[in-house]
Amino acid sequence: MIRSFRRIGALGAATVAAVTFAAAAPVAAAPAVPADGFEFTLYAKEVPADEDEVPDLSPELGDSLAFAEDLSRTKGGETVGRDGIGCTVVRAGETADLLCIGTFVLNGGPGGQLTGQTLLSVTPEDEAPAAFDIAVTGGTGDFKDARGWIRSTPDGDYSRLEFHITR
Repeated sequence: MIRSFRRIGALGAATVAAVTFAAAAPVAAAPAVPADGFEFTLYAKEVPADEDEVPDLSPELGDSLAFAEDLSRTKGGETVGRDGIGCTVVRAGETADLLCIGTFVLNGGPGGQLTGQTLLSVTPEDEAPAAFDIAVTGGTGDFKDARGWIRSTPDGDYSRLEFHITR
């Protein structure tokens, strides 16, 4: 798998995830979840893996990668959660499609888990992918019955995750 796939993170993603997803109410400061939903921003930074750097190869159908990130309200701020994201190549070629699924665990008020997924198109040469959206597919705790979306935008060594949650 190539390094650019790791930067997708945020389903974090993020992937990711990130994953991952402008604050109307910071996570740790919100006393309760409004009945109709809320919005907040977190920053995700990948947790270093204990593996050697992967050679720069083209992705093949079925290749997968997994990574984790710490979540904070500000870049380098106190950790308020974490995520875990897994992506699988479902279409190979000059532009690859990755099916990414992740879980965001948030501490404090509100607290619980949010799950999300996205089909992400990437070009292996791209070091910094464009912003992308992640569908919120459910949650636990204060996020029970959650729906919505998360916008993941590359931001230096971080991904800015703008959460838009409805119930």
